[in-house]
Amino acid sequence: MNKGELVDRIAQRTGLTKKDARKALDATIDIATDTIAAGEEVLLTGFGKFEVRTRKRSQRINPQTQRRIMVPEKVVPAFKAGKSLKTLVAKKLKVVDERGQLKVKKA
Repeated sequence: MNKGELVDRIAQRTGLTKKDARKALDATIDIATDTIAAGEEVLLTGFGKFEVRTRKRSQRINPQTQRRIMVPEKVVPAFKAGKSLKTLVAKKLKVVDERGQLKVKKA
């Protein structure tokens, strides 16, 4: 689902116009983005938590030169799914093995 499809669904469920639904979604995304960028978390009970995590510095290999390089530690945005979301996904989807490849299918 992309942003336009999400706007359509919000409009259908709430009775808002698509224009108002887009404004509401844009405002929600802007507020969440500003909050996370300020180092605070956004907790949506049952859905999940958006937060900032520190990724430790690490040593990697440049695939073109095969030289080892140090990648400095950095701060990255992260999402942790809530219990209700995890439960619903586990109930509605299953993992199947198709010719040696794992795929997600509807349960």
